[in-house]
Amino acid sequence: MHTPKVEKRLPRVLSPKEVGTLLGRFTLSSPVGLRDRAMFEVLYATGIRVSELISLQLTDTNLAAGFIKCKGKGGKERMVPLGTVAINAVECYLSTGRPLLVRSREVRSLFVNYHGRQMTRQGFWKLLKKHVTGTGIEANISPHTLRHSFATHLLENGADLRAVQEMLGHADISTTQIYTHVTRARLREIYDKAHPRA
Repeated sequence: MHTPKVEKRLPRVLSPKEVGTLLGRFTLSSPVGLRDRAMFEVLYATGIRVSELISLQLTDTNLAAGFIKCKGKGGKERMVPLGTVAINAVECYLSTGRPLLVRSREVRSLFVNYHGRQMTRQGFWKLLKKHVTGTGIEANISPHTLRHSFATHLLENGADLRAVQEMLGHADISTTQIYTHVTRARLREIYDKAHPRA
């Protein structure tokens, strides 16, 4: 007997407006605010996993070239491009915020917590919950939601599926293809709302 196939649920995706609302919530007058903005901008600009984000070292960033190097599943390294907004956020954090957090300690991690040590997954979860509160974003979102949003927004704007696969670090293209279903669902939603005979 064959077991019934469990229907795959489409991942939760933020709209570009919701992403803009979330990324516009940071207090840039504090080192923690600069760090939070840089982390969220990098996460949305690259689509990397939270584990990859918190594992980034200072030497993994090449802001002049606009790339970060991250180590994904199975220890595979990949280069992922950074957008201008994310580069500016990281530069501000490195010049103004990070020195105040690490103080005189030598820390190689790019993103550090309030005590100047490497950021943890649990720490990032708490930050996400804190920053989502009061935004009006109703769904229960996770750090992976920004990864899903990154991939979906790229595909909706004409990005090549193989390029998105490479940036996400997926070994198999079929894993990336879930996002084509998301964009189709979004197209259907837009059609139903906009077409007079829908």
